[in-house]
Amino acid sequence: MQQNQTIAVLGATGKSGKYLVNQLLEQGYFIRVLLRDPGKFAIRHACMAMVQGDARDYTAIYKLLENCDAVISTLGQRKGEKPVLSLATAHIVQAMRERKMNRYIVVTGLSIDVPGDKKSFRTKLLSRIMKWLFPAVIADKQKEFSVLTASAVQWTLVRLPMIELTDETGEIAIDLRDCPGKKIRAADLAAFLIGQLSDNRFIQKAPFIASI
Repeated sequence: MQQNQTIAVLGATGKSGKYLVNQLLEQGYFIRVLLRDPGKFAIRHACMAMVQGDARDYTAIYKLLENCDAVISTLGQRKGEKPVLSLATAHIVQAMRERKMNRYIVVTGLSIDVPGDKKSFRTKLLSRIMKWLFPAVIADKQKEFSVLTASAVQWTLVRLPMIELTDETGEIAIDLRDCPGKKIRAADLAAFLIGQLSDNRFIQKAPFIASI
């Protein structure tokens, strides 16, 4: 995908969202960012448009995707709110169909199960702990995967361990069956997500990634 194209971004205020926004802008992409309160978002750039709205609102999603070529979401679940991820993805898939878009890249946790997984004992244990602590959230994330697999879009669901908030970068490991590490650097994650705009290897797949 060429840098003169426009990318819709959800989750810009989250743990990894700001790293993604900054790298997209540094690489010359135009972006449209969905924000509940644009006034509280510190980043300003001539190549960034801020769209006020909520991911639970289809109208806001449809507006966000105007004239966009792809969608990247690092949207997370806010504490105290009802699960939102499967609903947001359903809205995105519908709006992409109406906007005649194809490429959707989204992050999720390592607890999500995908056919063909060969999770290690450690990954299984972490998954069980997360499902026990946050049953509604994990169930919603699993539902999000079902929404993606039932759609016709060219999706990639990126499964993550703990995110380390750092600008440092390095090598990463990628695996389709098990999480290959204990953490992912936020800058590495942003670079991987942007790379998927032009990398077709993981279309309609759910790779695990981790920093080495």
